[in-house]
Amino acid sequence: MDEVEWWEFDTPAEMAEQAAGDVAFVIESAIEAHGGARIALTGGRTPDVIYEALLKKEIDWSKVTLLPTDDRLVPLGDALSNHAKLQRFFGKTGAEIVSLVDEAALGDYQEAGRLGDERLARLDWPLDLVMLGVGPDGHTASIFPGPDFDRAVAGPRERRAVGVHPDPMPADAPVDRVTLTAAAIAAARAVMIVLTGDEKR
Repeated sequence: MDEVEWWEFDTPAEMAEQAAGDVAFVIESAIEAHGGARIALTGGRTPDVIYEALLKKEIDWSKVTLLPTDDRLVPLGDALSNHAKLQRFFGKTGAEIVSLVDEAALGDYQEAGRLGDERLARLDWPLDLVMLGVGPDGHTASIFPGPDFDRAVAGPRERRAVGVHPDPMPADAPVDRVTLTAAAIAAARAVMIVLTGDEKR
């Protein structure tokens, strides 16, 4: 990583405007450099204001590929699905939205991870931007403590996604996950972490 910056804002609206401007700049630069942009976006509630601000920017969404940084093993239309969240915000823009979850593997998180990795292998790599959130316990993406932590953090560098069984299960969404690996995140041309509140700070 070449440069690290830390920004603090007085209000979520100020954060959203700055973050949306930065994301739009990355997208525009990627389109200019190699004809398209590949962006991984976080779930959760924090980025909603960012996505709303981003939709007000003038972006050629037809040249943008979006995917979640991680997702829960639920049907793609489920309220817990980060893919569904991206569809709600960006589904009408013309962007290509790639799912990490194959509904045929909802009952087998390791197979779901393999299929997610296989799907990501079809994309040009690396990603232009990964936007991450932070959970109250400090986790990011779905890299939770549990039996799959080491595979997510220190597995083969060519592996882009893995299935994860959190242990203990998060109370608000007690389901298995598919997540980008630490290597896939670190390979991105830019990484942005957005968080609000003193606890997460």
